[in-house]
Amino acid sequence: MAANATPSTQIVAQRPAISAYHRISGPSFAHFVSKTKGVTREKLWSVKQPFSEIFEANLLKSKRHVIKAMSGASDKQTLPGLPIDLRGKRAFIAGIADDNGYGWAVAKSLAAAGAEILVGTWVPALNIFETSLRRGKFDESRVLPDGSLMEITKVYPLDAVYDCPEDVPEDVKTNKRYSGSDNWTVKEVAESVKKDFGTIDILVHSLANGSEVSKPLLETSRKGYLGAVSASSYSFISLLKHFVPIMNPGGATISLTYIASERIIPGYGGGMSSAKAALESDTKVLAFEAGRKHDIRVNTISAGPLRSRAAKAIGFIDMMIDYSLENAPMQKELTAEEIGNVAAFLASPLASAITGAVIYADNGLNAMGVGVDSPVFKDLDIPRAKQS
Repeated sequence: MAANATPSTQIVAQRPAISAYHRISGPSFAHFVSKTKGVTREKLWSVKQPFSEIFEANLLKSKRHVIKAMSGASDKQTLPGLPIDLRGKRAFIAGIADDNGYGWAVAKSLAAAGAEILVGTWVPALNIFETSLRRGKFDESRVLPDGSLMEITKVYPLDAVYDCPEDVPEDVKTNKRYSGSDNWTVKEVAESVKKDFGTIDILVHSLANGSEVSKPLLETSRKGYLGAVSASSYSFISLLKHFVPIMNPGGATISLTYIASERIIPGYGGGMSSAKAALESDTKVLAFEAGRKHDIRVNTISAGPLRSRAAKAIGFIDMMIDYSLENAPMQKELTAEEIGNVAAFLASPLASAITGAVIYADNGLNAMGVGVDSPVFKDLDIPRAKQS
Protein backbone atom coordinates (compact mmCIF):
# COMPACT_ATOMS: atom_id res chain seq x y z
CA MET A 1 0.00 0.00 0.00
CA ALA A 2 2.82 2.36 0.92
CA ALA A 3 4.44 1.85 -2.44
CA ASN A 4 1.36 3.27 -4.14
CA ALA A 5 0.81 6.15 -1.74
CA THR A 6 1.08 9.71 -3.00
CA PRO A 7 3.82 11.96 -1.51
CA SER A 8 1.22 13.94 0.45
CA THR A 9 -0.12 10.75 2.01
CA GLN A 10 3.35 9.81 3.10
CA ILE A 11 3.76 13.18 4.73
CA VAL A 12 0.51 12.78 6.66
CA ALA A 13 1.72 9.42 7.94
CA GLN A 14 4.85 10.92 9.50
CA ARG A 15 4.91 11.61 13.26
CA PRO A 16 6.63 14.65 14.79
CA ALA A 17 9.78 13.89 16.78
CA ILE A 18 8.58 15.17 20.19
CA SER A 19 9.81 13.27 23.22
CA ALA A 20 8.51 15.43 26.10
CA TYR A 21 6.45 18.52 26.78
CA HIS A 22 9.37 20.44 28.30
CA ARG A 23 10.91 20.73 24.83
CA ILE A 24 7.96 22.90 23.77
CA SER A 25 8.36 26.45 25.07
CA GLY A 26 8.27 30.13 24.18
CA PRO A 27 6.75 31.06 20.83
CA SER A 28 6.03 27.47 19.89
CA PHE A 29 3.95 26.97 23.00
CA ALA A 30 2.12 30.26 22.58
CA HIS A 31 1.34 29.41 18.96
CA PHE A 32 -0.03 26.03 19.97
CA VAL A 33 -2.23 27.54 22.69
CA SER A 34 -3.62 30.16 20.34
CA LYS A 35 -4.45 27.45 17.77
CA THR A 36 -6.04 25.06 20.31
CA LYS A 37 -9.79 25.59 20.19
CA GLY A 38 -11.39 25.88 23.65
CA VAL A 39 -8.13 25.48 25.59
CA THR A 40 -6.59 28.49 27.42
CA ARG A 41 -3.02 28.92 28.71
CA GLU A 42 -4.28 28.63 32.30
CA LYS A 43 -6.20 25.42 31.56
CA LEU A 44 -3.15 23.92 29.91
CA TRP A 45 -1.04 24.62 32.99
CA SER A 46 -3.71 23.46 35.42
CA VAL A 47 -4.51 20.07 33.90
CA LYS A 48 -2.79 17.07 35.32
CA GLN A 49 -2.53 15.45 31.90
CA PRO A 50 1.02 15.89 30.52
CA PHE A 51 1.22 18.52 27.80
CA SER A 52 2.72 16.01 25.40
CA GLU A 53 -0.49 13.92 25.54
CA ILE A 54 -2.66 16.99 24.87
CA PHE A 55 -0.47 17.88 21.88
CA GLU A 56 -0.59 14.33 20.54
CA ALA A 57 -4.38 14.13 20.94
CA ASN A 58 -4.95 17.33 19.01
CA LEU A 59 -2.47 16.28 16.36
CA LEU A 60 -4.33 12.99 15.89
CA LYS A 61 -7.60 14.89 15.40
CA SER A 62 -5.90 17.09 12.86
CA LYS A 63 -4.44 14.08 11.10
CA ARG A 64 -7.84 12.39 10.83
CA HIS A 65 -9.32 15.45 9.14
CA VAL A 66 -6.46 15.59 6.64
CA ILE A 67 -6.70 11.89 5.80
CA LYS A 68 -10.48 12.13 5.34
CA ALA A 69 -10.11 15.03 2.98
CA MET A 70 -7.44 13.25 0.97
CA SER A 71 -9.59 10.12 0.81
CA GLY A 72 -12.35 12.13 -0.80
CA ALA A 73 -9.94 13.44 -3.40
CA SER A 74 -8.84 9.89 -4.28
CA ASP A 75 -12.41 8.79 -5.05
CA LYS A 76 -11.80 9.90 -8.62
CA GLN A 77 -8.92 7.47 -9.01
CA THR A 78 -9.43 4.02 -10.57
CA LEU A 79 -10.15 1.40 -7.90
CA PRO A 80 -8.65 -2.10 -8.15
CA GLY A 81 -12.04 -3.78 -7.55
CA LEU A 82 -12.62 -7.53 -7.43
CA PRO A 83 -11.68 -8.80 -10.87
CA ILE A 84 -12.95 -12.12 -12.22
CA ASP A 85 -9.65 -13.69 -13.19
CA LEU A 86 -9.82 -17.05 -14.96
CA ARG A 87 -6.41 -16.92 -16.59
CA GLY A 88 -4.85 -20.37 -16.63
CA LYS A 89 -8.27 -22.04 -16.46
CA ARG A 90 -9.74 -24.25 -19.19
CA ALA A 91 -13.49 -24.51 -19.84
CA PHE A 92 -15.51 -27.05 -21.79
CA ILE A 93 -18.92 -25.73 -22.90
CA ALA A 94 -21.35 -28.38 -24.13
CA GLY A 95 -24.18 -27.22 -26.35
CA ILE A 96 -22.97 -24.39 -28.61
CA ALA A 97 -24.24 -24.57 -32.19
CA ASP A 98 -24.51 -20.88 -33.12
CA ASP A 99 -23.53 -17.43 -31.89
CA ASN A 100 -26.71 -16.13 -30.28
CA GLY A 101 -27.61 -18.49 -27.43
CA TYR A 102 -26.71 -18.57 -23.76
CA GLY A 103 -23.94 -21.11 -24.36
CA TRP A 104 -22.12 -18.71 -26.69
CA ALA A 105 -22.55 -15.85 -24.21
CA VAL A 106 -21.12 -17.98 -21.40
CA ALA A 107 -18.12 -18.87 -23.57
CA LYS A 108 -17.52 -15.18 -24.32
CA SER A 109 -17.65 -14.12 -20.67
CA LEU A 110 -15.32 -16.93 -19.62
CA ALA A 111 -12.94 -15.99 -22.44
CA ALA A 112 -13.09 -12.31 -21.45
CA ALA A 113 -12.00 -13.37 -17.96
CA GLY A 114 -9.03 -15.21 -19.44
CA ALA A 115 -10.21 -18.83 -19.68
CA GLU A 116 -9.30 -21.12 -22.57
CA ILE A 117 -12.43 -22.27 -24.42
CA LEU A 118 -13.26 -25.76 -25.67
CA VAL A 119 -16.65 -26.43 -27.23
CA GLY A 120 -18.87 -29.47 -27.70
CA THR A 121 -21.30 -29.11 -30.64
CA TRP A 122 -24.19 -31.38 -31.56
CA VAL A 123 -22.94 -33.63 -34.36
CA PRO A 124 -25.56 -32.75 -37.02
CA ALA A 125 -24.79 -29.03 -36.52
CA LEU A 126 -21.01 -29.41 -36.41
CA ASN A 127 -20.17 -28.73 -40.06
CA ILE A 128 -22.30 -25.59 -40.26
CA PHE A 129 -20.90 -24.26 -36.98
CA GLU A 130 -17.26 -24.89 -37.90
CA THR A 131 -17.72 -23.48 -41.40
CA SER A 132 -19.34 -20.30 -40.06
CA LEU A 133 -16.58 -19.94 -37.52
CA ARG A 134 -13.85 -20.46 -40.11
CA ARG A 135 -15.35 -18.05 -42.65
CA GLY A 136 -15.67 -15.25 -40.12
CA LYS A 137 -19.47 -15.20 -39.92
CA PHE A 138 -19.22 -15.09 -36.13
CA ASP A 139 -16.46 -12.48 -35.97
CA GLU A 140 -18.77 -9.67 -34.94
CA SER A 141 -20.17 -11.84 -32.17
CA ARG A 142 -16.67 -12.87 -31.08
CA VAL A 143 -15.60 -9.37 -30.07
CA LEU A 144 -14.60 -9.19 -26.40
CA PRO A 145 -14.69 -6.08 -24.17
CA ASP A 146 -11.01 -5.32 -24.90
CA GLY A 147 -11.61 -5.40 -28.66
CA SER A 148 -9.97 -8.77 -29.27
CA LEU A 149 -11.82 -11.80 -30.67
CA MET A 150 -12.80 -14.80 -28.60
CA GLU A 151 -10.67 -17.78 -29.57
CA ILE A 152 -12.11 -21.29 -29.46
CA THR A 153 -9.17 -23.66 -29.05
CA LYS A 154 -11.02 -26.74 -30.27
CA VAL A 155 -14.53 -27.83 -31.28
CA TYR A 156 -15.56 -31.41 -30.48
CA PRO A 157 -18.51 -33.30 -31.99
CA LEU A 158 -20.87 -34.26 -29.17
CA ASP A 159 -24.22 -35.94 -28.72
CA ALA A 160 -24.86 -36.02 -24.97
CA VAL A 161 -27.84 -38.35 -25.34
CA TYR A 162 -25.37 -41.23 -25.65
CA ASP A 163 -22.92 -42.07 -22.87
CA CYS A 164 -20.69 -44.50 -24.76
CA PRO A 165 -20.46 -46.15 -28.23
CA GLU A 166 -22.41 -49.19 -27.07
CA ASP A 167 -25.46 -46.99 -26.44
CA VAL A 168 -25.70 -45.70 -30.01
CA PRO A 169 -28.40 -47.47 -32.06
CA GLU A 170 -27.57 -48.66 -35.53
CA ASP A 171 -29.85 -46.20 -37.31
CA VAL A 172 -27.96 -43.30 -35.70
CA LYS A 173 -24.56 -44.76 -36.54
CA THR A 174 -25.54 -44.99 -40.19
CA ASN A 175 -27.34 -41.64 -40.31
CA LYS A 176 -25.72 -39.38 -42.89
CA ARG A 177 -25.85 -36.44 -40.47
CA TYR A 178 -23.35 -38.32 -38.29
CA SER A 179 -21.08 -39.46 -41.12
CA GLY A 180 -17.56 -38.10 -41.03
CA SER A 181 -17.58 -37.67 -37.24
CA ASP A 182 -16.40 -40.10 -34.61
CA ASN A 183 -15.74 -40.26 -30.86
CA TRP A 184 -18.78 -38.11 -30.12
CA THR A 185 -20.42 -39.88 -27.18
CA VAL A 186 -19.92 -38.31 -23.75
CA LYS A 187 -17.32 -40.83 -22.62
CA GLU A 188 -15.36 -40.53 -25.86
CA VAL A 189 -15.37 -36.73 -25.79
CA ALA A 190 -14.08 -36.70 -22.21
CA GLU A 191 -11.32 -39.11 -23.24
CA SER A 192 -10.44 -36.93 -26.25
CA VAL A 193 -10.22 -33.80 -24.09
CA LYS A 194 -7.99 -35.65 -21.64
CA LYS A 195 -5.74 -36.79 -24.46
CA ASP A 196 -5.55 -33.31 -26.00
CA PHE A 197 -5.32 -31.12 -22.89
CA GLY A 198 -5.05 -33.30 -19.80
CA THR A 199 -7.48 -31.45 -17.54
CA ILE A 200 -10.21 -28.83 -17.42
CA ASP A 201 -11.40 -26.50 -14.65
CA ILE A 202 -14.88 -25.47 -15.78
CA LEU A 203 -17.70 -27.57 -17.23
CA VAL A 204 -20.78 -25.87 -18.70
CA HIS A 205 -23.98 -27.71 -19.64
CA SER A 206 -26.02 -25.68 -22.15
CA LEU A 207 -28.11 -28.51 -23.53
CA ALA A 208 -31.87 -28.90 -23.78
CA ASN A 209 -34.13 -30.68 -26.21
CA GLY A 210 -37.70 -31.94 -26.18
CA SER A 211 -39.15 -33.34 -29.36
CA GLU A 212 -42.72 -32.74 -28.10
CA VAL A 213 -42.14 -29.40 -26.35
CA SER A 214 -45.14 -27.83 -28.09
CA LYS A 215 -47.51 -30.49 -26.72
CA PRO A 216 -49.32 -30.13 -23.37
CA LEU A 217 -48.02 -32.52 -20.73
CA LEU A 218 -51.27 -34.50 -20.85
CA GLU A 219 -50.67 -35.17 -24.55
CA THR A 220 -46.96 -35.99 -24.25
CA SER A 221 -45.91 -39.54 -25.10
CA ARG A 222 -43.69 -41.64 -22.87
CA LYS A 223 -40.97 -41.53 -25.52
CA GLY A 224 -41.19 -37.74 -25.79
CA TYR A 225 -41.17 -37.27 -22.02
CA LEU A 226 -38.22 -39.57 -21.38
CA GLY A 227 -36.39 -38.07 -24.37
CA ALA A 228 -36.71 -34.57 -22.88
CA VAL A 229 -35.39 -35.74 -19.51
CA SER A 230 -32.57 -37.68 -21.17
CA ALA A 231 -31.35 -34.81 -23.35
CA SER A 232 -31.98 -31.96 -20.92
CA SER A 233 -31.16 -33.29 -17.46
CA TYR A 234 -29.55 -36.73 -17.45
CA SER A 235 -27.04 -35.41 -19.99
CA PHE A 236 -25.69 -33.18 -17.21
CA ILE A 237 -25.20 -36.16 -14.91
CA SER A 238 -23.41 -38.00 -17.70
CA LEU A 239 -21.15 -35.07 -18.50
CA LEU A 240 -20.20 -34.63 -14.88
CA LYS A 241 -19.65 -38.35 -14.40
CA HIS A 242 -17.21 -38.59 -17.30
CA PHE A 243 -15.50 -35.20 -16.94
CA VAL A 244 -15.01 -35.16 -13.16
CA PRO A 245 -11.95 -37.47 -13.39
CA ILE A 246 -10.18 -34.85 -15.53
CA MET A 247 -11.37 -31.78 -13.60
CA ASN A 248 -8.90 -30.01 -11.34
CA PRO A 249 -9.89 -29.76 -7.65
CA GLY A 250 -11.62 -26.46 -6.99
CA GLY A 251 -13.31 -26.57 -10.39
CA ALA A 252 -16.87 -25.52 -11.15
CA THR A 253 -19.77 -26.84 -13.21
CA ILE A 254 -22.73 -24.77 -14.40
CA SER A 255 -26.00 -25.67 -16.11
CA LEU A 256 -28.93 -23.61 -17.38
CA THR A 257 -32.50 -24.03 -16.17
CA TYR A 258 -35.83 -22.21 -16.47
CA ILE A 259 -38.61 -21.07 -14.13
CA ALA A 260 -40.97 -23.65 -15.70
CA SER A 261 -39.31 -26.12 -13.32
CA GLU A 262 -41.39 -24.69 -10.46
CA ARG A 263 -44.12 -22.54 -12.03
CA ILE A 264 -46.73 -23.26 -14.69
CA ILE A 265 -45.64 -21.94 -18.11
CA PRO A 266 -48.34 -22.84 -20.67
CA GLY A 267 -46.76 -23.82 -23.98
CA TYR A 268 -43.58 -25.22 -22.40
CA GLY A 269 -44.59 -28.85 -22.55
CA GLY A 270 -43.41 -32.22 -23.76
CA GLY A 271 -41.81 -33.00 -20.41
CA MET A 272 -39.44 -30.02 -20.57
CA SER A 273 -40.76 -28.56 -17.32
CA SER A 274 -40.15 -31.93 -15.65
CA ALA A 275 -36.66 -32.09 -17.13
CA LYS A 276 -35.78 -28.68 -15.69
CA ALA A 277 -37.17 -29.66 -12.30
CA ALA A 278 -35.01 -32.79 -12.39
CA LEU A 279 -31.98 -30.71 -13.37
CA GLU A 280 -32.42 -28.42 -10.37
CA SER A 281 -32.90 -31.34 -7.98
CA ASP A 282 -29.85 -33.09 -9.43
CA THR A 283 -27.82 -29.90 -8.96
CA LYS A 284 -28.22 -30.17 -5.20
CA VAL A 285 -27.38 -33.88 -5.01
CA LEU A 286 -24.44 -33.56 -7.39
CA ALA A 287 -23.12 -30.59 -5.42
CA PHE A 288 -22.86 -32.86 -2.38
CA GLU A 289 -21.35 -35.82 -4.19
CA ALA A 290 -18.94 -33.91 -6.43
CA GLY A 291 -18.06 -31.55 -3.61
CA ARG A 292 -17.21 -34.25 -1.09
CA LYS A 293 -15.45 -36.60 -3.51
CA HIS A 294 -13.77 -34.22 -5.96
CA ASP A 295 -13.86 -30.65 -4.54
CA ILE A 296 -16.06 -29.54 -7.47
CA ARG A 297 -18.85 -26.95 -7.18
CA VAL A 298 -22.19 -27.51 -8.96
CA ASN A 299 -24.66 -24.69 -9.67
CA THR A 300 -27.41 -23.88 -12.15
CA ILE A 301 -28.60 -20.55 -13.55
CA SER A 302 -32.34 -20.02 -13.94
CA ALA A 303 -32.29 -17.67 -16.91
CA GLY A 304 -35.13 -15.57 -18.23
CA PRO A 305 -36.42 -15.74 -21.83
CA LEU A 306 -34.04 -14.92 -24.69
CA ARG A 307 -34.72 -14.59 -28.44
CA SER A 308 -32.27 -17.31 -29.38
CA ARG A 309 -32.75 -19.58 -32.40
CA ALA A 310 -33.44 -22.54 -30.14
CA ALA A 311 -36.06 -20.63 -28.15
CA LYS A 312 -37.79 -19.39 -31.28
CA ALA A 313 -38.37 -23.00 -32.25
CA ILE A 314 -40.73 -23.34 -29.28
CA GLY A 315 -42.99 -20.75 -30.88
CA PHE A 316 -44.02 -18.52 -27.97
CA ILE A 317 -40.73 -16.87 -26.95
CA ASP A 318 -41.86 -13.38 -28.04
CA MET A 319 -44.90 -13.64 -25.77
CA MET A 320 -42.74 -14.67 -22.82
CA ILE A 321 -40.36 -11.75 -23.36
CA ASP A 322 -43.29 -9.33 -23.58
CA TYR A 323 -44.76 -10.82 -20.41
CA SER A 324 -41.45 -10.42 -18.59
CA LEU A 325 -41.12 -6.80 -19.72
CA GLU A 326 -44.56 -6.03 -18.30
CA ASN A 327 -44.31 -7.97 -15.04
CA ALA A 328 -40.71 -8.32 -13.88
CA PRO A 329 -39.34 -5.90 -11.24
CA MET A 330 -36.69 -4.81 -13.74
CA GLN A 331 -38.54 -3.69 -16.89
CA LYS A 332 -35.87 -4.38 -19.48
CA GLU A 333 -35.11 -7.12 -21.94
CA LEU A 334 -32.66 -9.71 -20.66
CA THR A 335 -29.42 -10.06 -22.63
CA ALA A 336 -27.33 -13.15 -23.19
CA GLU A 337 -24.30 -11.25 -21.91
CA GLU A 338 -25.91 -10.87 -18.49
CA ILE A 339 -26.23 -14.65 -18.19
CA GLY A 340 -22.66 -15.09 -19.40
CA ASN A 341 -21.41 -12.75 -16.69
CA VAL A 342 -23.30 -14.66 -13.99
CA ALA A 343 -21.65 -17.86 -15.23
CA ALA A 344 -18.20 -16.24 -15.16
CA PHE A 345 -18.79 -15.21 -11.55
CA LEU A 346 -19.95 -18.70 -10.55
CA ALA A 347 -16.90 -20.23 -12.21
CA SER A 348 -14.51 -17.86 -10.45
CA PRO A 349 -12.92 -18.00 -6.99
CA LEU A 350 -15.25 -15.14 -5.99
CA ALA A 351 -18.04 -17.77 -5.78
CA SER A 352 -15.96 -20.35 -3.92
CA ALA A 353 -18.64 -20.80 -1.22
CA ILE A 354 -21.57 -21.16 -3.63
CA THR A 355 -22.63 -24.67 -4.61
CA GLY A 356 -25.90 -26.57 -4.96
CA ALA A 357 -27.64 -23.30 -5.80
CA VAL A 358 -30.24 -22.19 -8.33
CA ILE A 359 -29.18 -18.64 -9.24
CA TYR A 360 -32.01 -16.61 -10.74
CA ALA A 361 -31.02 -14.21 -13.51
CA ASP A 362 -34.36 -13.17 -14.98
CA ASN A 363 -34.82 -9.50 -14.02
CA GLY A 364 -36.58 -10.73 -10.86
CA LEU A 365 -39.56 -12.33 -12.61
CA ASN A 366 -39.24 -15.40 -10.35
CA ALA A 367 -40.15 -13.27 -7.34
CA MET A 368 -43.54 -12.22 -8.69
CA GLY A 369 -46.68 -13.93 -7.44
CA VAL A 370 -49.03 -12.35 -9.99
CA GLY A 371 -48.91 -10.74 -13.40
CA VAL A 372 -49.37 -7.04 -12.69
CA ASP A 373 -50.43 -6.37 -16.29
CA SER A 374 -53.72 -8.16 -15.59
CA PRO A 375 -56.86 -6.00 -15.95
CA VAL A 376 -57.67 -7.01 -12.37
CA PHE A 377 -54.97 -4.60 -11.16
CA LYS A 378 -55.92 -1.68 -13.40
CA ASP A 379 -57.01 0.48 -10.44
CA LEU A 380 -53.81 -0.09 -8.47
CA ASP A 381 -51.07 2.50 -8.62
CA ILE A 382 -48.37 0.15 -9.88
CA PRO A 383 -45.07 1.90 -10.65
CA ARG A 384 -43.49 1.54 -14.07
CA ALA A 385 -39.89 1.90 -15.09
CA LYS A 386 -38.93 5.24 -16.59
CA GLN A 387 -38.60 5.03 -20.35
CA SER A 388 -35.15 5.97 -21.56
